[in-house]
Amino acid sequence: MTTTDFTSPSVGNWIAVLPVAAIEQHGPHLPVFTDTAIAQGQVRRVIDLLPDDLPATFLPVQAVGKSNEHISSPGTLTLTWETAIKAWLEIGESVARAGVRKLVLINSHGGNFPLVDIITRELRVNLGMLAVGTAWARFGQPDGIFSDHELAFGIHGGDVETSIMLHLHPELVRMDKAENFRSSQEGLVEDFKYLRAHGPQQFGWKAQDLNPAGAVGDASIATPEKGRLSLDHAARGFVELLKDVHAFDMNRLWREE
Repeated sequence: MTTTDFTSPSVGNWIAVLPVAAIEQHGPHLPVFTDTAIAQGQVRRVIDLLPDDLPATFLPVQAVGKSNEHISSPGTLTLTWETAIKAWLEIGESVARAGVRKLVLINSHGGNFPLVDIITRELRVNLGMLAVGTAWARFGQPDGIFSDHELAFGIHGGDVETSIMLHLHPELVRMDKAENFRSSQEGLVEDFKYLRAHGPQQFGWKAQDLNPAGAVGDASIATPEKGRLSLDHAARGFVELLKDVHAFDMNRLWREE
C-alpha cells in the first residue's frame, strides 16, 4: 500500500485494525512478550482466513500497553494510561485523516480494556468514526477443551495462554516451570458475596495479589493442540466481526445537522 492508494473512492469503506498488546511478566514459564506473540499469531491466522472482498488493513501491533499491575516483576514494560490513550487516539486520528472511517481495536491484554473503551468513545464523539473495541478472548473458546474452572480463574499464564504459546512458540515455553498457579480469586468466591479481584464488582489489583508467581491458572496441562484450536476459534470469530463492521452503514450513526 502506498499513499496514492488512499485516493480510491472506496477508502471510506475500508477497515483499519489496530492490535494492542503488552510486554509483561507471565510467570516463570512464559516469555514477557506472550501477549504480543499471541496478537501477532492471531493476526496471521485472521489474514489467512480473510475473504478477498473484505477490505481490512492491519496496523502494526502496539507491543507496549498499560501493564502497571505487573510492574513489580522485572521485564515488564508499561506506558501510563495517559500516554497509551494519547498514542492510540492519535493513531486513530491519523486513520481518520486518511479517509478511513472504520477502526477496530483488538486487544490481547486485560489491562488495556479500560483504555480501549475510552478510545473508541472518543473517536466516535470527536471524529464520527465507527470505532469498535474487542479482544481475542471475548470470542470465547471451543467447547470442551478448557474446564469451566480454568476459564473462570486462569486469566494470566494459565492453560489457555500457555497452550497458545506452545502452538506458536514452543521453543520459548518452559514447561518444566509450568504448574497449577492457584488464584486467590477462589478464596474471594468462598468468602464474599460480591467482592472480587476481577468481575462485575472488582477491586484494583496487582498480579501478585492473585498469585505470588505472577501467573494464575493450570499451565501444567497446556498442549499445543488446545492452543491451535483456541487461536483458530478466536480468528474465525474476529473475521465474522469484520464482516459485520464492513456491512455496517455509517448512516446508522446519528449526525448533527
